[in-house]
Amino acid sequence: MRTDHIKDITMDPSGFVLLSDVIPHIIQEIRYFSTYNFLGERVDGYEEPCSILTKEAARALKAVSNEMFVQGYRLKIFDTYRPACAVRHFVLWGIEDQDVRMKPYFYPDLQKQELFEKGYIAKMSSHSRGSTVDLTLLDMRTGKEVDMGSPFDLFSELSHPDCRDVTEEQFENRMMLQKVMVRNGFKPIDCEWWHFTLENEPYPDTYFEFPLASEYLRR
Repeated sequence: MRTDHIKDITMDPSGFVLLSDVIPHIIQEIRYFSTYNFLGERVDGYEEPCSILTKEAARALKAVSNEMFVQGYRLKIFDTYRPACAVRHFVLWGIEDQDVRMKPYFYPDLQKQELFEKGYIAKMSSHSRGSTVDLTLLDMRTGKEVDMGSPFDLFSELSHPDCRDVTEEQFENRMMLQKVMVRNGFKPIDCEWWHFTLENEPYPDTYFEFPLASEYLRR
């Protein structure tokens, strides 16, 4: 991610909202609050399993949610705002060569340093600017996640949105998600089907440090 135009790192949460207050029917599975993630442990700064976004990103995501809800889908959120200290945790984990306990599940074909080199993990993450979301769709008819051809945070070419080593249905599911996100103002990246950033994000050069917890928004 961009590192040459950083203007500020701040603790100020005043421009953020709790996503469940804006979209009450979202589903949240905040992986970095749990131990089921590529590190195998809870990540620094994740004090509560909640989703926080800038007001602008939350408003745009609500439009996505409304559009998909009438088609029978709910949004399932894996990650939104990510404190800058969490990204530092990722970087320190990358330096620890011996800790590869989650490799079979999240990066079976890559070495740890390749995760940074290939862009799967950023040393300065757009998530810390507050307008990026990792998500998928849940089919309300089945109660299951829509099949995207690879799970969240599988660091592999199989997770690239344009990968054709998936079935036609899985590819169409990815494009359904991508099109509705783009239509409502988000931009994708080329290596993760689940990752989107608000095109006109309000804080393009500011990285936030406050912990992920609802209490910080209600002070």
